[in-house]
Amino acid sequence: MTAELRKKLAGKFIVLDGPDGCGKSTLTKLLCRWLEDNGQSTVSFRDPGDTEVGEKIREILLDPANSQMDTRTELLLYMAARAQLWKERISPALDSESCVVLDRWLSSTCAYQGYAGGLGIEKIEKLAESCLERVWPDLTVICDLDIETASSRLKSCPDRMEQKGRDYHIKVREGFLKLAAGRADFVVIQSAGEIETVHQKIVEAVKRHFNI
Repeated sequence: MTAELRKKLAGKFIVLDGPDGCGKSTLTKLLCRWLEDNGQSTVSFRDPGDTEVGEKIREILLDPANSQMDTRTELLLYMAARAQLWKERISPALDSESCVVLDRWLSSTCAYQGYAGGLGIEKIEKLAESCLERVWPDLTVICDLDIETASSRLKSCPDRMEQKGRDYHIKVREGFLKLAAGRADFVVIQSAGEIETVHQKIVEAVKRHFNI
């Protein structure tokens, strides 16, 4: 499988996304390890972040002290960090035929600011077309989890986005599922249960999507 995997996944762009507490950060690391173990050069980034500009924007976005931040401000800051991440990190990695695996991407903005924040998913997508060289990855994996379980997994000092109310986070989950519905480049994986079991589901989804 190693040679076939390298042939199919070189220069591909994969995103793991989902509500806060769904386990996507750990699952991203596990997927990267699996790809590397199978001989595919892989790099991983977090969105927002992983550039000097992006990390400063991330700090502003997640700082609980910025509780008065407007949803439109969130939207523009996320897009700015994303554009910088593409230019500095993602595009060069794809050009070198690495497989890029991201922890969040535009799907998050559609779910959080677009759906839960009330700006509208279509408006987010139109803005992304103007701001980003590439809007959608080759595959987006939505790690879906019920709000109770997700909330129980959050750290004791939640960031500004995590501190938004229960109703907001219910709508975030709805937004992810709405966005994924009927799209061939999205797959929804239930992320309750043992992390290794969920990881194996993601591996199988990647293999199916890329015909490996």
